[in-house]
Amino acid sequence: MLFHDPILSFRFDQDDVPLSTSTNVGRPRIHGKFLYRGQEKLWIRGITYGTFRPNVEGDLFPNPIAVEQDFIRIASHGFNAIRTYTLPPRWLLDLAFHHGLLVLVGLWWDQFVTFLDDKVLVQSIKHRVRESIQRCAEHPAVLAYSLANEIPGPIVRWYGQQKIERFLEQLYTIVKTEDPQGLVTYVNYPTTEYLHLPFLDFICFNVYLEQQDALIAYLARLQNIAGERPLVLAEIGLDSLRNGQDRQADVLDWQIRTVGAAGGAGAFAFAWTDEWYCGGQEIEDWDFGLTDRSRRPKPALSAVEAAFQDFPIRPQQEWPHISVVVCSYNGSRTIRDCLEALQQLAYPQYEVIVVNDGSTDNTEDIAREYPCRVISTTNQGLSNARNTGMRAASGDIVAYTDDDAYPDPHWLTYLAHMFLTTSHAAIGGPNLPPKDDGWIAECVAHAPGGPIHVLLDDQLAEHIPGCNMAFRKRHLQAIGGFDPQYRAAGDDVDICWRLQERGWTIGFHASAQVWHHRRNSIRTYWKQQRGYGRAEALLEKKWPQKYNVAGHLSWKGRLYGKGSTNACAWRTSRVYHGVWGSAPFQLMYQGNPSRALSISQMPEWNLAISILTVLTILGGIWSPLLITLPLLIGALGTGVFVALRQAHRCPFDVPKTPLLRTRSKLVTAGLHLLQPIARLTGRMSLGLTPWRTDLSETMLLPSTHTFTAWSEQWQAPTDRLETIERTIHGKRMTADRGGNFDRWDLHVKSGVLGGSLVRMVSEEHGQGKQLIRCRTWPTFSKGAITCVAILGILGAWALIDQAWVLGTILTGSSLLLLLRTLQEHSSATVAIKEGLMASVECTTPLDEPACEEEALFPEPAVVTD
Repeated sequence: MLFHDPILSFRFDQDDVPLSTSTNVGRPRIHGKFLYRGQEKLWIRGITYGTFRPNVEGDLFPNPIAVEQDFIRIASHGFNAIRTYTLPPRWLLDLAFHHGLLVLVGLWWDQFVTFLDDKVLVQSIKHRVRESIQRCAEHPAVLAYSLANEIPGPIVRWYGQQKIERFLEQLYTIVKTEDPQGLVTYVNYPTTEYLHLPFLDFICFNVYLEQQDALIAYLARLQNIAGERPLVLAEIGLDSLRNGQDRQADVLDWQIRTVGAAGGAGAFAFAWTDEWYCGGQEIEDWDFGLTDRSRRPKPALSAVEAAFQDFPIRPQQEWPHISVVVCSYNGSRTIRDCLEALQQLAYPQYEVIVVNDGSTDNTEDIAREYPCRVISTTNQGLSNARNTGMRAASGDIVAYTDDDAYPDPHWLTYLAHMFLTTSHAAIGGPNLPPKDDGWIAECVAHAPGGPIHVLLDDQLAEHIPGCNMAFRKRHLQAIGGFDPQYRAAGDDVDICWRLQERGWTIGFHASAQVWHHRRNSIRTYWKQQRGYGRAEALLEKKWPQKYNVAGHLSWKGRLYGKGSTNACAWRTSRVYHGVWGSAPFQLMYQGNPSRALSISQMPEWNLAISILTVLTILGGIWSPLLITLPLLIGALGTGVFVALRQAHRCPFDVPKTPLLRTRSKLVTAGLHLLQPIARLTGRMSLGLTPWRTDLSETMLLPSTHTFTAWSEQWQAPTDRLETIERTIHGKRMTADRGGNFDRWDLHVKSGVLGGSLVRMVSEEHGQGKQLIRCRTWPTFSKGAITCVAILGILGAWALIDQAWVLGTILTGSSLLLLLRTLQEHSSATVAIKEGLMASVECTTPLDEPACEEEALFPEPAVVTD
């Protein structure tokens, strides 16, 4: 095929692919949060093109000569991609390729009607999509295929999101069948942001926000929706007809720069020209184009060109100097990948410090092959190694990664930009598992217990993992660095809590990513999780207030990561549509996790299974105990059900055949069952158990007690309660604060069985003198009462049945459990006494006049869950 027009003077080969001077480096691919072409990161610097009045061939595009002229100008202004809303003809793709442009191909179908009601229409849509892909398949100019553009919110609300999600997945399967290497997306918008489409290769959104702060916040939200996939803004822009051309240029400038700073993989400015044809007519009441209808440039064209030249982040005059610290102990297997990647960082001012923490392999020799500073010490543990790196760092910012991780080239750029634009003391980012580590490593990546981040909102973190965290050095020094007691894990959790205790904040940047190798065998995964359990025990001793009575950490924020997917959500999620579906931003509110399913994932669940197993075995001696067999089966079945459900939801990448995929899911389910056991053994080895509290020797009757204390120095009641609270936490007990409708102030628990409620009042006696009264009354868990009753009944039954030994064991177990319950209540009450004494700095015994107990009418004991 040969064009002789002087404008179209290029020749096609026999396969209709243009002979271009551009080097064909392969089709675009996804790598973490970014797109790549060959080995180079592909930043989408795009412009939307169309729709136009149909040409003589019926295509919604100008004639080839006009398109050629447009593409010459588009490429000359630095754009590398165009987005079409309808299927481009083959000649348009050829022209785009000839001028170095990629095309986001829009698949147009009847998305604005209730299409699912008509089975014939559904089949017609699928047939048209298949034909469209066949016309474009494997063309080198194809950036990706867009399944649709903004299915209207009312249509989605009409059917429910699940039906729309399933239909889009069916279209995705058609595209991948016809063009397996082609990338697939769907262009969403805020009104239907709740659509869950995990099968897409990358995420696209049309966003029109005219306030920069609002766009920054919403991009952070979209990044968390995108997760580990790239985020592309498929439309951004401003109408110059209503806002003026200068304002259009200004807004587009900061919109593009904001997308880049937020870690977006690219953006499409809307649109190339004011010429817009839709619904059978020319649209003349808006002007979003960077050129007018005669293709005369507006100021926005130059603004967009300049913004894209700086994409993703405008170079700073003075970037902060950053010290990257890598701590390693016998990391020779993976540290070379880490150091290779650190040499490729696109950042002007940084140093690399490797702290060799007494390795017995050749870690030090490998590290000395690279231009970095190597510090070798005896083996002193991870926290000491991190502190050694901090002291040696010359940078204002100290960034940490692990020897089994390696960063994205723009890792430091995103971290530094966020440090420059915020006051955060620390900033972290995601850690993603490499795709080429093998199928077991992929199973481990989907298993629980991996390094994950915890976010309080889309930009503020509660915890960032140690493989990807950076600090302002002065803040790190102000708190004394890392706590040396954490030799292998837990140091990152502790450092985050200590920073927040000072009132400082921790930021999160979704695109400051590192690749983190997961364990590649079940044995090493077991060892890792057992070590994490030991770290949890150390953290609980230092931060008892962070843990509940069963010894579990209660995060305030939401956990993110593959292994943290909530398989226990049993209640249906809800979408905030607004009245009559009028909300412009329609959000998804997740249902609460099922308590029964959640408990089955706790390490202590395995203790319950062990007890039921023993009772079932004893049923061979005394048959009535076989009543525990259904309970044992139910307990085991619940855990297996949740594990299989979780594994079934995992999107595996490596296995291609159904057999391999099934194998991976079964192994992942097994890891879900194994992880709580490993954590339990680690926790118990250092004393983190539900019965960890040292009980008081004082035994009190389960009744109301009132204590009084005289204070010569005035203090606010809230301060006194906080002193009582701190005293309780110091005894490794928990203290839940009363809510707005509670008549009690603290619920003190010294174990999972019993505790005490406390209410306080201060009498004012003038000149700052106060008489403080605290009233306590007992609380017992329903589980404790139930177990005492069941064991007692079974014991009595066994004795009546003349099963003397077993009856004595069961009866004795019931009495011991009852005694333990009463001891926990007594210990909680005594702790409250001691807290009261501490609040008034009382040095006399509680039974002397300064602090004494009053006898009042008792309040009833409270039974809690």
